[in-house]
Amino acid sequence: MAPAAQITSVEAIETFRARLIVYLSQMRPLLEEISHEALQTKLWVQNDQQRFWQDQMRRRYRKLEEMKAELFSARLSNFQEASSLHYMAVNRAQRAVTEAEEKLGVIKKWNLEIEDTAAPLTRQIEQLQSFLTADMGRAVMFLDQVLAALAAYREVAPPGAAAPATPEKQS
Repeated sequence: MAPAAQITSVEAIETFRARLIVYLSQMRPLLEEISHEALQTKLWVQNDQQRFWQDQMRRRYRKLEEMKAELFSARLSNFQEASSLHYMAVNRAQRAVTEAEEKLGVIKKWNLEIEDTAAPLTRQIEQLQSFLTADMGRAVMFLDQVLAALAAYREVAPPGAAAPATPEKQS
């Protein structure tokens, strides 16, 4: 007959189960926050920044047109000193328009790249969330079953042990 099993670390399984539950309860919100931040970043690039730089482009282009009109007026009035200041203002406005065009180009590039870059990472996060929810949830239930089986096993008297004493009837 097989010797009786020596169960000495049920507490280790209980501790592991408790720590696994704590870990899962901490990881789920963290992964949800990561997913939310990724979505917010994507929306920020695609919407907010796109609109901002398009608006800046319009404003800066209007300013450039105003500076060109002032330069033209200064040329007509033959103001030499005013004309050089106007040239500087036109150049400054032209640099601002160029900067806005560059920023808008970068935003358009980011819009194309963000989907390619973020999509695989988002899928990995979703897979991890699924793993933690489904598979680790089953692992916790399995540990519950293991602990119940070990508790039931402890209750069983080892072979060869005396049966519990029963009170004898006195006649």
